[in-house]
Amino acid sequence: MKPMVSIIVPIYNASKTLARCVDSILNQEYTDFELLLMDDGSKDESPIICDEYAAKDTRVRVIHKENSGVSATRNMALDLAEGKYLQFLDSDDWITPNATKLLVEAAEQHDCDMVIADFYRVVGERVSHKGAIEGEGVLSREAFAEEMMENPADFYYGVLWNKLFRRDIIEKNKLRMDEKLSWCEDFLFNLEYIRYCEKLFVLQVPIYYYVRTKGSLASQGMSITKTVKMKLMLFEYYTDFYKQVLTEEEYQKKRLQVYRFLVDSASDGTVLPTVMPGTKKLGEERIQTSQAAIDADGVLMDAYRDRKLLDYYMEPAAIRYELSINEMRILLCLCANVACKDRRELAEISGVSYSNVTIALQHLAQRGFVRVTKKRGKEVLTAKFYPEAKPILEELKLIQTELKTAKLAGLSEEEVQQYLHLSEKIKQNMQKIL
Repeated sequence: MKPMVSIIVPIYNASKTLARCVDSILNQEYTDFELLLMDDGSKDESPIICDEYAAKDTRVRVIHKENSGVSATRNMALDLAEGKYLQFLDSDDWITPNATKLLVEAAEQHDCDMVIADFYRVVGERVSHKGAIEGEGVLSREAFAEEMMENPADFYYGVLWNKLFRRDIIEKNKLRMDEKLSWCEDFLFNLEYIRYCEKLFVLQVPIYYYVRTKGSLASQGMSITKTVKMKLMLFEYYTDFYKQVLTEEEYQKKRLQVYRFLVDSASDGTVLPTVMPGTKKLGEERIQTSQAAIDADGVLMDAYRDRKLLDYYMEPAAIRYELSINEMRILLCLCANVACKDRRELAEISGVSYSNVTIALQHLAQRGFVRVTKKRGKEVLTAKFYPEAKPILEELKLIQTELKTAKLAGLSEEEVQQYLHLSEKIKQNMQKIL
């Protein structure tokens, strides 16, 4: 049976970072994929590392080939791939555990031809969240092209690795990387691909760790003359793209914006500044867990695992809606119709400190999600949800379903029913005592 996703990793002398990259793929929540490790004539230990992974996991396919460059290597992978969707990684980068799952879910749920996601930029021990389009959701090809006009040379649009592609579109239109290019070949491929897209989905969750180690054209030994020729050639492709996507009238209106690409591309891929707002220490950008506590036994460790698993499933939604985990917990508690006599009780039930409950409620009210008031003459808090809160409340329902499915994974139907029956009896026993 063919896999849903083909994940493609070109490799050349990447022995120092390869294990981190491959481990992040093999440890994905989503498991219906094949991994194509494309060894492009490496001279270090990379071929051995690749073969070791293939020996341990049947999803891994290793191709050893003579060195021909990253574009030719990706093209060979495209010839070999069998998945419905294509996902790309560079061998010195890595992805979050839910990356493939989030990409595939977005593509399937919204019937989209491409999914584009936010990413993390890693410089040494610092990490920053990078995105470009405000607001998550479906965009038409024309709407996406207009967004791209605002910052065309941004990595967000130009690279392959923060996107999910449909293989049938690539094969039907015979799309391949231009092997003659050594700069922006990814961007050119994306432009060609987007021409054939009807719908694209913007996922405002960072799913990829991009390590800033790649050099500029000058550092690659490109002459100024060749660099200028290459950029002008790419600009021709870029303007031709907009002439096809936009009507003649719209193109003339936006021609100056299209020409902005020449200015932006002069930065030679360095559009991302050295220090970005919101930069954090690497390892502090996601929910933190204690591996020792996760592996340990005991009632406190059980409670810890439950809490962290809930946080893990709430995190993507929290990032999308720019909410904290505490705010997500408060919303979950309020939408469960739990009658709390005051904020202290809300704090106790939600597991959020009293001071943070107050801050969270204020922020949620400012966002127009919910208003919490006290009933006249009573000490019972009531929550009024506004229409703006509907999408996130629906997502909280899905999160609870996902969480339940994850906890019951691998159990037979009979075992599930038995678990639910015993869980209800345990709950009743606890209610009697409390």
